[in-house]
Amino acid sequence: MSIRNLLLEYWDSCMEKEDWYPPLQSALQNVSIEQAVWKPAEGAANSIWENVQHLLYYKERLLARLRGTSEVFNLTNDETFRIPKAGSEEWEQVKSRLVDVHTALQSELERLPEEELEANPQRFMSLITHDAYHTGQIILLSKLQGSWPATRSFE
Repeated sequence: MSIRNLLLEYWDSCMEKEDWYPPLQSALQNVSIEQAVWKPAEGAANSIWENVQHLLYYKERLLARLRGTSEVFNLTNDETFRIPKAGSEEWEQVKSRLVDVHTALQSELERLPEEELEANPQRFMSLITHDAYHTGQIILLSKLQGSWPATRSFE
């Protein structure tokens, strides 16, 4: 299997294809604005929406770098979790942006020369593992809220 095909396989698992963990689209499906901004009363935790903002920032940053655009991405890691404006419309927009940038990055992955992918597969592998980690956090928050199903089948 080529590096490209391996990366594409894992890339699909991040957003829409069930594998060892639920994909991000499944984790965000039917999450209300109230659930998106909720945080546990105790302990340090980011909300679901804050996690989505964080994922979006790093995906948009990689996309800009791959396209050679002049967009500036200079937030600190902590700043990437901030929600600019919280409302139902904004929540739907940020979820849509996340899917759009994921799709755009997939297109970049499909077009990059194999030699370039072999020389630096980490650009995508880092985002893949990053997505998996934060998807787990999102699912845990949903479980803490009682909104994640007790049993779930993905076959």
